[in-house]
Amino acid sequence: MSKTVGIGITGSIAAYKIADLVSKLKKDGVDVIVIMTEAATRFISPLTFKTLTGREVLTDLWQESPEWKVQHIGIAEQLDALVIAPATANFIAKMAHGIADDLLSTIVLANTSPILVVPAMNNNMYKNFIVQDNIKKLIRYGYKFMDPTSGLLACGTSGQGRLPEVDDIHAQITKLLFPQKDLLGKRLMVNAGTTCEDIDPVRFIANRATGKMGYRIAEEAVSRGADVILVSGNSTIEPPSGVKFETAWSADEMCQVMLKYQPACDIIIGAAAVGDFQITGVAGQKLKKVANRSDKLVLEFVGTPDILQELGKRKAKNQIIVGFAAETENIIENAKLKLEKKNLDFIVANDVTMEGAGFATDTNIVTIITRNGEVQSLPKMSKEDVAAALLDKVVDLLKI
Repeated sequence: MSKTVGIGITGSIAAYKIADLVSKLKKDGVDVIVIMTEAATRFISPLTFKTLTGREVLTDLWQESPEWKVQHIGIAEQLDALVIAPATANFIAKMAHGIADDLLSTIVLANTSPILVVPAMNNNMYKNFIVQDNIKKLIRYGYKFMDPTSGLLACGTSGQGRLPEVDDIHAQITKLLFPQKDLLGKRLMVNAGTTCEDIDPVRFIANRATGKMGYRIAEEAVSRGADVILVSGNSTIEPPSGVKFETAWSADEMCQVMLKYQPACDIIIGAAAVGDFQITGVAGQKLKKVANRSDKLVLEFVGTPDILQELGKRKAKNQIIVGFAAETENIIENAKLKLEKKNLDFIVANDVTMEGAGFATDTNIVTIITRNGEVQSLPKMSKEDVAAALLDKVVDLLKI
């Protein structure tokens, strides 16, 4: 059955890249309806998209159309997915606040199909608190977002704000149109973010993890039909829609939450950066600053629980447990030791010192190591693609 995708193009210099995206979708046999804002037509001609799609490009809320009695309603009802790419800060704000003052924004409000938003803008605009709040609000409503990539921007600055590669956008649209449901009926629990260990009532120790990898795994698992429990340490990321969301502050707390849910889970993935140390005695009052820089404040640490090891001890028959190994040296050797010690089915190792891997990045470079000794090194890829590759491996194990 043929699928229909609406491509909403807004006023960004990256608009010209969408011609390639439309071409790829047409080659897939997808019917594409292009809707352009007035600003978008300043960057690329509607004629380009008319030629590629073989149908009129829609730009005017008031234009008459023989195809639909009420144009914006008819279009919305026909769509299997709506993609806003590139999405400007202005249009993201309009969506977040329900403003419908042109054809594309009215289609967004009338639409009931999945919406994928692909921002592209100056890095300072993207990081602006208002823009980020608008994005978080839309994620809560169930909109799906792709993070912009980092690099040289059209304005001459460098930072996060570039439109993702067209192939990556195409892959995300394909997943929306033809979702895999190979985890339907399975319950998956994943942890993410960083645990925090208190020093006193106002200070704590943590690590640099943001939670991106674990959140992407949760999102991918939901899209494949799994019943997902996301146990998150400290993170500023908005949880994906469709998950059961649990928060945990310390390693002890996260361990207890995961042990509680373990018996009901078919798959457990440990993607959180759990702290290895905790203070032996948390101060009841704020510790005072030392008198001068030569004075020393001595803190005593003990180990935190090894959550995956505790889960591995209680592993049920046919339960799959996967771990991550963030290393800085002897990557494969250290990962193999953790694989055996924690009774894992496979482990995902990465060198967090490599550019484009590890904490606070949109990409990762990982090696998957299985219990039978198989070592599969993956190239640098988005964390969404890493999540997909990891769950592909889980599905393979479920078939055994």
